[in-house]
Amino acid sequence: MTKLLKVHGSQNQFFILDQTVLKQPLSDAELKALTIKLTDPETGLLGGADGVLAISQSDHPGVLGKMRVINADGSEASMCGNGLRTVARYLSEKTGQDQFKVETMYTDLQVRRQPDFAPGVPAMAVEISPVKFAKEDLPFDNLGHERLLDTLVPEFVPGWKFSALAVPNPHLVTFIKQAELTSPVLGELGTYLNGTNPYFSDGVNVNYVVIRGENELFVRTFERGVGFTNACGTGMSASSLVFALTHPDLGHFNQPITVFNPGGMVKTILHNEDHKYWIELIGNATETHEVEIAEADLHHARVDQNAAKITETSEQAAYMSFVDQLPAIR
Repeated sequence: MTKLLKVHGSQNQFFILDQTVLKQPLSDAELKALTIKLTDPETGLLGGADGVLAISQSDHPGVLGKMRVINADGSEASMCGNGLRTVARYLSEKTGQDQFKVETMYTDLQVRRQPDFAPGVPAMAVEISPVKFAKEDLPFDNLGHERLLDTLVPEFVPGWKFSALAVPNPHLVTFIKQAELTSPVLGELGTYLNGTNPYFSDGVNVNYVVIRGENELFVRTFERGVGFTNACGTGMSASSLVFALTHPDLGHFNQPITVFNPGGMVKTILHNEDHKYWIELIGNATETHEVEIAEADLHHARVDQNAAKITETSEQAAYMSFVDQLPAIR
């Protein structure tokens, strides 16, 4: 038997699979098949999830492990800020280290343990970088611009301004009014830009942002390969940076920015060093269930709730108690 963890960051839910403890790591094809089956809301375990976070060995110096992010549809994301917090907690508790680096698709990112957000709500801080604005880094085309930064894009929505940046996941950010959060336009645009379209050939995460006040935002994200999620860590990080760049009277560097989302709240801190931007994302790293399952079932994508031994932790109750104390987040 091997163990999976059901985890979440701001209720962006995942299963953690530590490939280093398996007799035989899953192949890419096996990992994709398992993820599609495991995360399905109807036939998966525990109501499914947004993806699987696969941990493997890293040969980079000073790095404790490598994280791969497999979306619910089987595609692979270059990074996931909410997921990285949960992987960082797992590696921290596995090794006893509180500050280290984790290898991701494009770079090694610094992570560190933080004081609990609330009783029973462990928290981690993770680095979000690199940040790029060039259209080739997202990529996008056919919009008549080399970059989008608070730019009118009539091809998307008349009158709305958009910013595009890679962190390194591709993100589109637009500021909207509170009442527009329930508009069908949000889902329509997200679906369009993640299907066959002439602008974003690889799709793009779309972030709809409401400014709540000084250093305070609400972000709803249509995530590439997933759809609307409770939260997207790289999306909230990208939105925070665009906030400070386009509304410098309200969004500030080197100060905590509170970012509410449908699943809770995180903090971001923006940095500009040596003409490069990076973001620190601070939030919960909650483990809700332990799942014991036969390794052979993982290799063959056999997901049977009756065949797995599932143990619930007390952490979700603690997290929901924390969320209940937040101001209205929707």
